[in-house]
Amino acid sequence: MLRGLDISDMLIIDRLELGFQPGLNVLTGETGAGKSILLDSLGFVLGWRGRADLVRQGAEQGEVTAWFDLPPGHPAHAVLEEAGLPAGDELILRRINSSDGRKTAWVNDRRCSGEVLRALSDTLVELHGQHDDRGLLNPRGHRSILDDFAGNGDAITRTRRAWSALSAARKAAQKAAAERDAIAAEEEFLRHAVAELDKLDPQEGEEATLDTKRRLMQGAEKIRADVVNAYEIMGQNGAEQQLGDALRWLDGAAARAEGALEAPMAALNRAMVELDEAMSGVADAIDQMSFNPLELEETEERLFAIRALARKHDVAPDDLAGFAGTLRAKLDALDAGEAAQAELEQAVREAQAGYDGAADALSAARAKAARKLDKAVTAELAPLKMERAVFETRIEAEDPGPEGRDTVSFTVATNPGAPAGPLGKIASGGELSRFLLALKVCLTQGQSGLTLIFDEIDRGVGGATADAVGRRLSALAAEGQVLVVTHSPQVAALGAHHWRVAKAVSKGMTTSTVVPLSPPERVDEVARMLSGDQVTDAARAAAEALLAG
Repeated sequence: MLRGLDISDMLIIDRLELGFQPGLNVLTGETGAGKSILLDSLGFVLGWRGRADLVRQGAEQGEVTAWFDLPPGHPAHAVLEEAGLPAGDELILRRINSSDGRKTAWVNDRRCSGEVLRALSDTLVELHGQHDDRGLLNPRGHRSILDDFAGNGDAITRTRRAWSALSAARKAAQKAAAERDAIAAEEEFLRHAVAELDKLDPQEGEEATLDTKRRLMQGAEKIRADVVNAYEIMGQNGAEQQLGDALRWLDGAAARAEGALEAPMAALNRAMVELDEAMSGVADAIDQMSFNPLELEETEERLFAIRALARKHDVAPDDLAGFAGTLRAKLDALDAGEAAQAELEQAVREAQAGYDGAADALSAARAKAARKLDKAVTAELAPLKMERAVFETRIEAEDPGPEGRDTVSFTVATNPGAPAGPLGKIASGGELSRFLLALKVCLTQGQSGLTLIFDEIDRGVGGATADAVGRRLSALAAEGQVLVVTHSPQVAALGAHHWRVAKAVSKGMTTSTVVPLSPPERVDEVARMLSGDQVTDAARAAAEALLAG
């Protein structure tokens, strides 16, 4: 609920501080006195997009502060929490507009963006008037308005979940089908490549092993003879025999050498051991160098085949085995894809059935609520002297989406047999005001704590019709707060709180003021609204009668 508004240096307002109360708050004054400036200023602090030239001429900046009561559970708390802003039982909004056009905003003394202000304003204030394109006159919002009236929150949640499930199932099926089609397009290549790889059966590390073996066999013929000669020189007819003879001679002389030969004999024994190990290694090398010439040919053929296949598929030779596994997995997926695709398509059909059920239930709830709303609005139109008008909530099919398959629009026909059309295009100014009021009365039943602003919604009506408009505004205000800018004395007389907006010129400067009216001052203001500039005794008497109810 709006508790106060503080305006400084905005348009023709020098400084103005207003305190608002629950119930019906009326603002009256001459045309051009500045009533619309109050709404422009309130819209500015709420982040609404409006006129740019708001700063009073000669001022460096304009500033507006608004404060609201914020009871527990109010939707604004969720907006504050998401934005990381402090919350309490009072909400203070402040926004500054510099003369160069820069705008800065604060919420509870914390800087914030215009987007946050607008999100908060959606939970705090509703503006209705003949040029209201943010609320009831905007067809894009009619479906959500009808859903709120019907209490379709749970049904919408179920429909959104069903839509998400259907979208996910479709996406999975489409992805699998696309992958299967891509594999099918290269099936012939895959089968040929897998057969070729399976036939060769390359192993990881095999290419390096074959290359080493090939190089050894190629070099073996050149070095084997030298190695054999070396082995023979080290053998029984060479070094091994000579070392053995030397040990025997020394052994025979050792007993008479007084230990002088022990060290040399130990060294010769070690040499014999080392020689034996050397001969064993050379013998192994000779064995490795012994090969069948056909084996070299076979080794080269396999090595070249592995390298050629690696080049063909643009992979490293050691990766051929893994590459074969990848191709084989694609073929397996293709072979098993038909059954898997059938399962995915079945999942789509089941998700579609779930969505259809949820969307049908939501459509039925909307149709039922539309009939109820049409009946309620029609009942409200009669006291507003529009008993011949027709209000219809039109529901038509649209492409399915997360909130169902319906598009909703409010249409009117001002007389029976006249063509129906959009609310904002068919009705005249006065008729439109009454349509909006009747609709708002129906939509707010059972709600409380609302701050509703009506900008000259009574324009074009008078007499008993204006009185009916005022009484419905008063009924709306009974459960919340209504601010109405009005030129109708019948409406003004029903206000619980009354402010007069006036314009004055001082030292060549025009300023606008807003003052609360005492009971005698209300009589004078309502009398002025009845008779014009010349307030007569008869006008005062009529004003007193209106204020007495």
